[in-house]
Amino acid sequence: MSIALTFPGQGSQAVGMGKALAEAFPQARAVFDEVDAALSEKLSAIMWDGPIETLTLTENAQPALMAVSLAVVRVLEAEAGFDIGRDAAFVAGHSLGEYSALAAAGTFSISDAARLLRIRGKAMQAATPVGTGAMAALLGLDYEAAVAVAAEAAQGEVCQAANDNGGGQVVVSGHKAAVERACEIAKAKGAKRAILLPVSAPFHCALMQPAADAMAEALAKVTVRAPVVPVVANVLAAPISAPDDIVKSLVAQVTGTVRWRECVAAMAGLGVTTFYEVGAGKVLSGLVKRIADGAAGIAIGTPEDVAAFKTARQG
Repeated sequence: MSIALTFPGQGSQAVGMGKALAEAFPQARAVFDEVDAALSEKLSAIMWDGPIETLTLTENAQPALMAVSLAVVRVLEAEAGFDIGRDAAFVAGHSLGEYSALAAAGTFSISDAARLLRIRGKAMQAATPVGTGAMAALLGLDYEAAVAVAAEAAQGEVCQAANDNGGGQVVVSGHKAAVERACEIAKAKGAKRAILLPVSAPFHCALMQPAADAMAEALAKVTVRAPVVPVVANVLAAPISAPDDIVKSLVAQVTGTVRWRECVAAMAGLGVTTFYEVGAGKVLSGLVKRIADGAAGIAIGTPEDVAAFKTARQG
């Protein structure tokens, strides 16, 4: 059995996430304390007590989701003797989750990952004036059809495929009017649904270029180590390990497509049969079943999940 660890992205946040882990395991508590110290604020208090509106702010949600993921990793290491370098074939993360994956594999320290994600969240939010951009999920169209819809809808504005999530779910991003046109065109071309998403900015499109520039600057100031296992990069849908390649892919990811369907398919093609989703929520586990026939998607985010993982490993 070959396994990969996957790390969730924005949208998986919920008030209370990670609290039970922190109460049950000192290793988890230490991660939340480290993130609080790195950001010079009690992000953990927002995570556990809310309000959800504050937690959902991009600059909070991104480091918070990373913190939960890394808390789970540290607990799996301590409680189940899990060693990423020995026991996983690959790591991968959805959008901000790529930073979680890299921190788990030793490329970034947890403190640096928290600070980078705070910068990333603020820069992505500031890249466009509020209300000028939008994102929409097109359901029931394959990736190529969604790309064609986005191109037709652009009409001189920005409209791009932002996330290819698999299972006939593609998210487009860009100028608000262009994304609204894409919804209408998609429906006319047979999409089951086209839904505007409740996001605060148009992520993963050319409008994010100022944020990409900010990340290039921020990444140049941190120590970037080779990961202990290859990371399957969002924008390449292929495994990489060289620090220079990792930095380039993280900068490109801000304006580029999250090729998640291809990432999962690539790992499955390289022999991965079990995908553990590490952190908050179960979004990625659900997508695995739609992308990789016969592969298992298992979420680990609570003390109960940790116990089940430990039992399965001992079995």
